[in-house]
Amino acid sequence: MAGHIPSYRTPLGRARGLGAAHHGVSGFITERATSVALVPLCLWAVWAVIAVAPGGYESAFVFLHNPVQATLAVLLLIVSVVHMHAGMRVILEDYIQNPLARTGALLASAGLCLFIATAGAISILKVAFAVIAPSVGV
Repeated sequence: MAGHIPSYRTPLGRARGLGAAHHGVSGFITERATSVALVPLCLWAVWAVIAVAPGGYESAFVFLHNPVQATLAVLLLIVSVVHMHAGMRVILEDYIQNPLARTGALLASAGLCLFIATAGAISILKVAFAVIAPSVGV
């Protein structure tokens, strides 16, 4: 029996495969998958800022009018918010001991993430689908 590590989990806990937070490895996988997805998206964002910066507002407007660029911008926003939500969920579950306060903080975090994603996506899509180019100086 050398090398056998005893498990202190109940048989039901081992059968379900759930950890202390009771949602298994889905949060872990979400964090890792969004991290991997953010690498090329952040590289694109750095390139986009460098490409758009010299032209100012007009250049940014024209840049986001391209469907590919607008799609990548929305994708960057959504993946970033999902990654932020997964990270905040882990932090809140680990450090807030009071169940009522933890539930409230988790709901507030989810609501904030939903608001950021919705407002950002609407803003990007509003520019992407705009019919008239803005006048200079506005």
